[in-house]
Amino acid sequence: MPAVEIREFGGPEVLTLVDRPVPVPGPGEVLIHVAAAGVNRPDVFQRKGAYAPPPGTSDLPGLEVAGTIVARGADVSRWQDGDQVCALLAGGGYAGYVVAPAGQCLPRPAGLSMVEAAAVPETFFTVWTNVFERGALRPGESLLVHGGTSGIGTTAIQLAVRHGATVLATAGSPAKCAACESLGAARAFDYRQVDFVEAVREATGGRGVDVILDMVGGEYVGRNLSVLADDGRLVQIALLQGAKATIDVGVIMRRRLTFTGSTLRPRPVAEKARLAAALEQHVWPWLEAGAVRPQIFRTFPLAEAAAAHALMESSAHIGKIVLTA
Repeated sequence: MPAVEIREFGGPEVLTLVDRPVPVPGPGEVLIHVAAAGVNRPDVFQRKGAYAPPPGTSDLPGLEVAGTIVARGADVSRWQDGDQVCALLAGGGYAGYVVAPAGQCLPRPAGLSMVEAAAVPETFFTVWTNVFERGALRPGESLLVHGGTSGIGTTAIQLAVRHGATVLATAGSPAKCAACESLGAARAFDYRQVDFVEAVREATGGRGVDVILDMVGGEYVGRNLSVLADDGRLVQIALLQGAKATIDVGVIMRRRLTFTGSTLRPRPVAEKARLAAALEQHVWPWLEAGAVRPQIFRTFPLAEAAAAHALMESSAHIGKIVLTA
């Protein structure tokens, strides 16, 4: 099968199309003939040598795919050969075939193409577990999303609005801010032009927001804490500006704030299967009704994975980048 491997750590040019054997599903696993694979920021980190795959998983990048099940291992009861699914992976998606735990597969949502379905798992799993579980966002509350036009951002805006929350967002240009608002954000702020702290305070009448989803880290941490409402929750999911921050713990104590965060890739298969079941129950009806939809910016053939990574690193995209078979 064709596959894209990381020849050595470095720039996009290290992504190399090779020929590899088709993997064999083990107990509790299915083999998927890949139609499309999502491209995500962690793939870039892995390519640079900053995000190693969990032990025992594929060395190939690719954390989400959509395709057709063509073989099953023992102890797989739900799925049959020929079923069209999308799946969350710990790696291996940049290939013609991939093995996935059966519990991490979900049916391709009705009305979504394979390309759209491939853009769902990584961002929807991440947003669900962080915004709705760890962040406990409730209808009527407010959410601030940093990086509002990223795959995570466009997903978080849509799901939170559909959930009945008011969403504010930050993005890096007027056009990106307009895109956030077109997805349902009440206001979006160009962080290159305005101080988001002052903008959020003005937009909320000084109250602040109930939940913040942040992928920046670094000096953003203290600024985020300063614009949380009392009993607010800051959820950290990435560290684009670094892992070190100086904060006033007294503020957390006095205002009863929660500072939490998580990663998705290293979690046990059983935990990811639980998240899959929650998504199918709560979010799949929204997808199938067209109430929320993955935002596809551009597709590339699998052989042009390097160009896809270069686009991702440029941050010129709005929404998702997808590789096609």
